[in-house]
Amino acid sequence: MKGSILTLGCKVNQSESSIIEGSLINIGYSIVGLDDHPDFCIVNTCTVTAKSDYQSRQLIRRAIKSGAKVIVTGCYAHLRPEEIIKIGDNISIVNNNKKLSIIDMLASKTISYTLNYSSRSRPYLKVQDGCNFTCAYCTVPLARGKPISINIHDVIRQAIDLEASGYNEIVLTGIHLGLYGYELIPKVNLSDLIKSILSKTKIKRIRLSSLELNEVDEEIIELLQEERICKHIHIPLQSGDNKILKLMKRRYNAEDYASIIERIKNKIPSISIGTDIIVGFPGEDEKEFTNTKVFIESLPLTYMHLFPFSPRPNTLALKMPDHVPHKIKRERVAELNALNIKKQRTYLSLQVNKSLDIIIEKKDDKNITLGTSSNYLKVMIPSNRYVKGELIRVRIAGIEKNMLKGYPI
Repeated sequence: MKGSILTLGCKVNQSESSIIEGSLINIGYSIVGLDDHPDFCIVNTCTVTAKSDYQSRQLIRRAIKSGAKVIVTGCYAHLRPEEIIKIGDNISIVNNNKKLSIIDMLASKTISYTLNYSSRSRPYLKVQDGCNFTCAYCTVPLARGKPISINIHDVIRQAIDLEASGYNEIVLTGIHLGLYGYELIPKVNLSDLIKSILSKTKIKRIRLSSLELNEVDEEIIELLQEERICKHIHIPLQSGDNKILKLMKRRYNAEDYASIIERIKNKIPSISIGTDIIVGFPGEDEKEFTNTKVFIESLPLTYMHLFPFSPRPNTLALKMPDHVPHKIKRERVAELNALNIKKQRTYLSLQVNKSLDIIIEKKDDKNITLGTSSNYLKVMIPSNRYVKGELIRVRIAGIEKNMLKGYPI
């Protein structure tokens, strides 16, 4: 039997889709594209923005047109199943908390999940789910529920399995990764998990996905200095204006953020630091936007993910006054993107003549191989003799097409 799996959204969604894909392959199913006339199609949706909702509906329509049996899951399906039902007939909807039951549904029996498979060179290892924050703009806690952590022993077992399968990097991910262990008994934290992976596995690179500012403590900063921990961290800012941060119900101010970033950079000068920015949150006037822009300019950030504010159902922000017009949001995103490009280029230029270790991710038709460095940069090398997932060292010669260009050492 042939099937397709289409995934939108966060690394947790990607990780869950990998478990489904690997488990189905393990029992003899073929995973193909929609053009290959699959018997079924799983659409793993996202609802973080209105654009995500739209993209989810588009994928569902594409899946229906393929003639496949369509199974829809993910956050959009969990929160707005009534919208999905209107798209077409014969759609099965599976809630987030029962997502992996799709495997048993398709196999017509209970099977053991495959946890050591990924179509990526750098597999996502989900260690946590859920969130108990109440940010004014976010529906994720509604879709994912309260924090749930995978116990350390199970995480270690998965990491060892991935290592044995030949992967050289794992990406620890969760809906709210910094809450890892919050509800476990006995209570543990993310630092405990990282130390266990370091001591009980030999996986060559361990990457942390997004962490909230208040969860980046001295222990995390010390662990980031470990050789096997990737020199990359993503810490959402959302706004550089304290009034807007308060309206967003974020749990820090701009000064707190700057202090943590400074401490990280002082300890690890070469580290890549990324962030998220929401542009045009209700109440963001020209003054607040300028404060954000000036604040970002002052920070040693490597890159930004920019999102125009998207009002979501059942959130506090939806009912707030002073919503920013779409035209102004687009203009502000463009202004910050120019700054983003400048910061990215500055950081890229600092890598020239340095040696970086990269994981091979893909090849193109022009004898070019692409990889990802520990500090989360894309590097292309003029060779196709390396295999996907291989870890190699390269000397960076320059910048081309907003990527680094290097040569194997």
